[in-house]
Amino acid sequence: MSENQAQCDECPEGRVRDASGRCVMPEVTFSSFILSLNTSALFHMGELPHPETGQRLVDRELAKHTIDTLILLADKTKGNLSHDENELLTRILYELKMRFVKLT
Repeated sequence: MSENQAQCDECPEGRVRDASGRCVMPEVTFSSFILSLNTSALFHMGELPHPETGQRLVDRELAKHTIDTLILLADKTKGNLSHDENELLTRILYELKMRFVKLT
C-alpha cells in the first residue's frame, strides 16, 4: 500500500493523524479532559446513546459522581486556569447541573 493511500484511510475511532500521518491518540489537554467528563456525564444521564447498542441508559449516581468530579476540579484549579479553560469548565458545569436537575 502506498504512503498516500495509507494516509487516506480513516483512523480507528478515537484516534487522529499526527504530522507524519500516523494514527495516534489525540493530545491530552485540560480542555479535552473536561470535555471527556462532560460526555461521560451526558451518557450517564441518558442524553447520549450507548455506541454499540444504541440504548439510552440513565444512571443518576454515576452522572452525579461525574458532576461532582468536575466541581472538585473547578475548586482545585481555581486561579490556575486560562480564561478559555475556566470559561469551558464553568459553562459545562452549569449545563450539566441544569440537565441533572431536569432529570431528577
